[in-house]
Amino acid sequence: MMPRILILRAPGTNCDAETAFAFQMAGGKPDVLHLNRLLEAPQLAANYQILCIPGGFSYGDDVAAGRIFANQIRHHLGDVMREFREAGKLVLGICNGFQVLIKSGLLDADDSGGPIASLAWNDSHRYIDRWVDLQAGGTDCPFLSGIETVFLPIAHAEGKFVTRDEATLDQLDKAGQLVLRYSPESNPNGSARDVAGMCDASGRVFGLMPHPERFIDPTQHPQWTRLPPTPDGAGKEGAGLQLFRNAVGYFS
Repeated sequence: MMPRILILRAPGTNCDAETAFAFQMAGGKPDVLHLNRLLEAPQLAANYQILCIPGGFSYGDDVAAGRIFANQIRHHLGDVMREFREAGKLVLGICNGFQVLIKSGLLDADDSGGPIASLAWNDSHRYIDRWVDLQAGGTDCPFLSGIETVFLPIAHAEGKFVTRDEATLDQLDKAGQLVLRYSPESNPNGSARDVAGMCDASGRVFGLMPHPERFIDPTQHPQWTRLPPTPDGAGKEGAGLQLFRNAVGYFS
């Protein structure tokens, strides 16, 4: 059976259609659902195997990027989300979705339920839209299975990964949760230890700032007309599609 994917959007989300298409191309069955619908009927979450919060500017990024969306989850859907995670299912947050996951405490939190890390303003204090080289590490995150390096676009103003202190950063690093990093020369925002994405202790909850859904077709590469075809045919699809294939394949 094809795993069902719940793509949860809110006012200001603008990457839900692309993300749904990426999951569909990967062999899944995505549904895009407004957050208000899930607030009205939280039991709907039980019908899905994968939850994804896509990119955009939820609630206009008022107060801070992703914070209002995160507060809705934390205060009204906390139990539902914890049950979803503890049932062995997958959770993915892309860009604004990563901001939501980390600020809601769903990605990782201390004993009080508060987040132990955040995504702050880029060092440039500007919105950045460009492509970056990334390096994946660790073996416990199913989303990154078989991925060592990847080239993906970013588009954010608040993407600088920070933790509450150096000891927390060391702890996450030692635990293998800092699973996606910008190559040292490509760090666009000043993220601590070049972090572009992290997972929870189980590896099944994953957030990243780059947009894999924006590179599922080779023609989306900024230099696609100059790239020679690869002998193994890898150039027939965009590199970001593998992440979605991995998520869908986790349940096959």
